[in-house]
Amino acid sequence: MSKPRVHVLNGPNLNLLGVREPAIYGTQTLADVESLCREAADRHGLDLVFRQTNAEHEMIDWLHEARQDAGIAINPAAFCYHSVPVLDAMKMCECPIIEVHISNIHRREAKWRAKSIMTVVSTGMITGLGVHGYPLAVEHLAFLIKRSHSNRG
Repeated sequence: MSKPRVHVLNGPNLNLLGVREPAIYGTQTLADVESLCREAADRHGLDLVFRQTNAEHEMIDWLHEARQDAGIAINPAAFCYHSVPVLDAMKMCECPIIEVHISNIHRREAKWRAKSIMTVVSTGMITGLGVHGYPLAVEHLAFLIKRSHSNRG
């Protein structure tokens, strides 16, 4: 029997995590985030797909690929403010989706940064916990997967 697969998907500019505005996003890199997520996934017997893109079409393709898997944790980054195509791809997903933001988007300097259009299709949101929000998202997906399996049996 194969392990349940979860996807951790990262949007634009997160490839520069650790050097991009460290006062807001911290100094840990995306590789550090991936390690944290893999540790959480391994603890729960999950297969993990971890990706980052600056291209909207690529994020859409990844969401299509993940839509029937066990769960998705997504940091849509700047896509969350305007990308209706990414939102539409998320609507097609049949699994839980946890939206993750490193900074607290509700406390950011610009009011437009406090509104994510993705929230309407997300199962839940983790915001403002730094990169520690990512493994928490994986942990919550593991909880939802376990609960789903126990409800079937």
